Amino acid sequence: MSTAESSGVRLDSWVWSVRLFKTRSAAAAACRAGHVRVNGSPAKPAQLLRVDDEVRVRVAGTERIVVVARLLKKRVGAPEAALCLIDKTPPPPPREVLLAVPQRDRGAGRPTKRERRELNRLRGFNED
Repeated sequence: MSTAESSGVRLDSWVWSVRLFKTRSAAAAACRAGHVRVNGSPAKPAQLLRVDDEVRVRVAGTERIVVVARLLKKRVGAPEAALCLIDKTPPPPPREVLLAVPQRDRGAGRPTKRERRELNRLRGFNED
């Protein structure tokens, strides 16, 4: 067992190394914002990871669930990074389900100032 595996690796460094984030500073910012959880609890950037830890990362509205298979300190190529994690992310919902989500028509929300004035004029309220 190498020294990296016995002592652990920083969380922000590992999620950057396995290409879940483009930069290490983006990984650290996501940790500070609460978008990264380790074994179900919010994690700080300097938290040490060990093999078999579950890491949940929320990126761009989707949640990735990965299990640490190997520890890395430096960024590696994509094929090697794929060997260092076990991806347990559920598949995205089918397109039909996403299309079934109701969308509000443009302008169907609160009336604009102009529309309010027209409604008041129709109702007989004078603003003068």
